[in-house]
Amino acid sequence: MAFSLANSTLFSKPSIFLHRRSLAFCLHFSSISTALPSDKVHSPRKWRHPVAASLVELGGVKIAREEIVKDDPTNNVPDSIFSKLGMQLHRRGQHPLGILKNAIFDYFDTNYPNKFNKFDDLCPIVSVKVNFDDVLVPADHVSRSYNDTYYVDSQTVLRCHTSAHQAELLREGHTHFLVTGDVYRRDSIDSTHYPVFHQMEGVRVFTPADWEGSDTDATSYAAEDLKKCLEGLARHLFGGVEMRWIDTYFPFTNPSFELEIFFQEKWLEVLGCGVMEQEILKRSGRTDNVAWAFGLGLERLAMVLFDIPDIRLFWTTDERFTSQFSKGQLGVKFKPFSKYPPCYKDMSFWISDSFTENNLCEVVRGIAGDLVEEVKLIDNFTNKKGMTSHCYRIAYRSMERSLTDEEINDLQWKVREQVESKLKVVLR
Repeated sequence: MAFSLANSTLFSKPSIFLHRRSLAFCLHFSSISTALPSDKVHSPRKWRHPVAASLVELGGVKIAREEIVKDDPTNNVPDSIFSKLGMQLHRRGQHPLGILKNAIFDYFDTNYPNKFNKFDDLCPIVSVKVNFDDVLVPADHVSRSYNDTYYVDSQTVLRCHTSAHQAELLREGHTHFLVTGDVYRRDSIDSTHYPVFHQMEGVRVFTPADWEGSDTDATSYAAEDLKKCLEGLARHLFGGVEMRWIDTYFPFTNPSFELEIFFQEKWLEVLGCGVMEQEILKRSGRTDNVAWAFGLGLERLAMVLFDIPDIRLFWTTDERFTSQFSKGQLGVKFKPFSKYPPCYKDMSFWISDSFTENNLCEVVRGIAGDLVEEVKLIDNFTNKKGMTSHCYRIAYRSMERSLTDEEINDLQWKVREQVESKLKVVLR
């Protein structure tokens, strides 16, 4: 379950792209078999503005840009996000995310042999129902808003957590499973946030035979087993660290917990988890069962384990980054290959009632791509007429080379133009 508030038919070689059917295939079939993306990636000589491809391939099913990026009021998916579909960093064995995923798989294979089914290629284009309704996200929850989630249309989204596949897998009869995948959320811009990241969810279902005779009730039995499992996982990844459990709230589990470890002289949140709400099991036809679920963010843990300081680095193809990591080598410390200077540009404007910071970040990312390091509100005030002004500082920095004044100025002018026209603000 994605705690961050976040099969039956194979299509291996479709020969013809059918405009409407391909997206329907992706929505209908949750598991797609295909060859892994190549680990051999090359560093571009010079950064260019991202050019969106007209097609992406998700497990052998070709999806056209016009299926996902539409000139429609119910669609808010930009080209920069469409270009990330199908990249599947978590399936690259020499990538830090793939190394971490496989280390977690190794833990479950060793401690629960032949029990957990693993899914890491499920289609990220899902219905609103499976993304929200099936995991009991309230109808008025902020995560459902267009400000937070990427909508393809009013009933279809880019999944914002791997929990989107939970109900389907339960209905198909799976009782022990791990789901890993890329997830999408509109978010702020800084060193730890990116609109595409990767999650892993784990679920284990128990039958009455498991807890009967244990001198404890079903919920307590599942909670105890969950904590034992995840404490073992934390030791597998981080060594003999001190741990603590924090009671918390998630709409899809009760009771709910967060696991924290004391690592590098501070407490670090590792994951969220809990005993699955009975309503989810009931809807899946499992009225006599109990289950636990957990969810973790791969980037969050990988940044700590590999000492990676900026989340954008996971997407770089620069060989000075990619060559530092090898399959099966968990926790190799990243050696910074250069520290190029940032360039700061401030922008002030009178906001409108519809203004949101996430919308601003989408505009900036759409123009500057991964050259933007941070967008930060540094000042705001309201005048006597009730008009509110915001001043944002934009930090531009490449991780691969020094930026020129000319290209930074060009980017900033484009940002200003787009912010004014798209966000209906008045520049100061």
